[in-house]
Amino acid sequence: MIFIQQHLGESAALLTALLWAFTAIFFELAGKQIGSLQVNLFRLIFALVLLTIFNHFYRGMAWPNDASTHQWIWLIISGLVGFVFGDLLLFKAYVLVGSRISMLIMALAPFFSAISGRIMLNEVLSVKSLLGMFVTFFGIILVVLGRKKNAENTGNDSKFFSFALKHNPQGLLFALGGAFGQGFGLVLSKYGMQGFDPFASTQIRIIAGVSGFSLVFLSTRRWQYLKEAVKKPKAIYYTLAGSVFGPFLGVSLSLLAVKYTSAGIAATLMSIVPVIIIVPAALIFKEKIAIKEVVGSLISTGGVALFFL
Repeated sequence: MIFIQQHLGESAALLTALLWAFTAIFFELAGKQIGSLQVNLFRLIFALVLLTIFNHFYRGMAWPNDASTHQWIWLIISGLVGFVFGDLLLFKAYVLVGSRISMLIMALAPFFSAISGRIMLNEVLSVKSLLGMFVTFFGIILVVLGRKKNAENTGNDSKFFSFALKHNPQGLLFALGGAFGQGFGLVLSKYGMQGFDPFASTQIRIIAGVSGFSLVFLSTRRWQYLKEAVKKPKAIYYTLAGSVFGPFLGVSLSLLAVKYTSAGIAATLMSIVPVIIIVPAALIFKEKIAIKEVVGSLISTGGVALFFL
């Protein structure tokens, strides 16, 4: 208990990683049934209701009326970057390449946190951090690339061979965009909070997210898909479960983490999701996990660990 109190930010980040691992699985299950865009709007609405009820009892006010103008502006921007831009791409990646690979690419989020933290919070990138970036990137490459089988035998395969992506390249790019949204959004949150309550800060971010996705639905005229999604109760249950673990508890704990430790360390600890998710993803989706992929996940996690060792 004393250890947790002394390392509250780090403990919150580790718990966030655990919650996000199961969140990714729930949202992958829901997204494959009703579509990523519908899941995004539903889960934010669920989370906003949960946070409003929670803050009513926890803070004595259902709405973040005590937030300053600075906090409202920057947390709204953070919500748009993290939830609308980042998560829109990430949820699309869930459908195209699965939650496990998407979460592995999300291990790059600390890179974006470190870079944006240097710009906005004057955090300095050390040589050790740069080494961590290289190691993490190598681990990710090990997982997403595989040996390319040539259609024609040229006789040079023993000396020269090429590599090809093992997974949908568009899905990998979407996941990369999600990593940027999470990493940059986390720094924007820290800049915007300025000591403000993490749960109330999350509420402001989710308000921005709900507004942003509502505009997306309005501009694309996709409201009819929401009606069709409601007719699939199993997907709604998955979305609700993911909302509790993700934007309600997980995101709030991530803001608690950056409140009590640096953005780089918080993002690093939260990036161990690729390792946590291996076993449940294999059990639920019957995925065959290659030894090389396990090694790649461990290498990428070891790389991000260099940020704070």
